[in-house]
Amino acid sequence: MFDKDSLLSDILKTAGTEPILHKYNLPCLHCPMAAQELGVLTLGQVCEMYELDLKGLLADLNELK
Repeated sequence: MFDKDSLLSDILKTAGTEPILHKYNLPCLHCPMAAQELGVLTLGQVCEMYELDLKGLLADLNELK
């Protein structure tokens, strides 16, 4: 199960998560700087930085599991 402490890199290892992240406008999943940040930033941190709906995002992501 994903939670606010899940690393973005771990989330992206699960099939079907990328379209959900895009749905919630998670920025720059493929830009060069993001490649470095994916391994250290948690979903909660990113949602806080970009004012994204963490609760809704987690609900959608956890439906995949």
